[in-house]
Amino acid sequence: MTTPALAQQTDLGRMYARRIGGTLEVPSITTVIGVASPDLTGWAGHMAATAVVGDRRLAHAVGDPRSLKQIARDAAGAAERYRDDAAARGDRVHDYAEQVALAALGQTHHVDAARAALATHGESAFAERFDEWWRAYGVEPVAAEVTVWNHEVGYAGTLDLVARVGGRLCLIDFKTKSLTRDGRAKPLDEKVIMQLVAGYKAEEMCTDAASGTWVPWPYGDEPPLLLAVAIAETEAVALQAHPASLPVHWRRFWALKQAWSAEQQLAATGPGLRPVPPPSVAPSTV
Repeated sequence: MTTPALAQQTDLGRMYARRIGGTLEVPSITTVIGVASPDLTGWAGHMAATAVVGDRRLAHAVGDPRSLKQIARDAAGAAERYRDDAAARGDRVHDYAEQVALAALGQTHHVDAARAALATHGESAFAERFDEWWRAYGVEPVAAEVTVWNHEVGYAGTLDLVARVGGRLCLIDFKTKSLTRDGRAKPLDEKVIMQLVAGYKAEEMCTDAASGTWVPWPYGDEPPLLLAVAIAETEAVALQAHPASLPVHWRRFWALKQAWSAEQQLAATGPGLRPVPPPSVAPSTV
């Protein structure tokens, strides 16, 4: 995942400041949503087992405890390696999408370098599918990588793209996806709706990260479409967040922010359970 200029990764998750080098004040949208992260131990175990089965050293290691232990140690990190590789690929695809938008806006960009980075990793198909989607939907970018802030609830985040599609204002989030067995983009997690609606509820937008200049959110008068675009090697699929579901997803996001804040407050108070000695009993008199 890319790190916006105003964000830093901390022990509390990703946190945002009002200017570069400023005090970190509020959690990111994704950090808040992460409070509801599922238990991935089963997936991690599956990834480790798959790594063992597919290890070319396994046949020669049978009966050799030292070699088997080495294979086991290597397999234990399979899930983390997969996650990190997927995140790095996602960063490259997001960077390409941002550069295409900046070029269309007439701003400084490095489209060629971003596309070359994808090609170096054998990922050119992601750029090709993105380009097809961009042309098919007639995307007219308004702003790219927009950092937003909500004071009332207490969070910040960065929107991938604000654009007009078919004449409608849209807030767009890109997700890089791997493929299903039948070669289609894997389905998006519906938590992306919380991400989009949190962006929609922004109160301010940063116009200069270095100086910490913010302006009121300028896109509040026209209710936008909230779009999530899954970008895979074989296709790019655009999905709209159902308007009827937005209030519910917003309430869920609000509740997760309260849970995140409560965790920080509890951590600051120290242990909640303390040992209690038995009550003193006055000695009996005969």
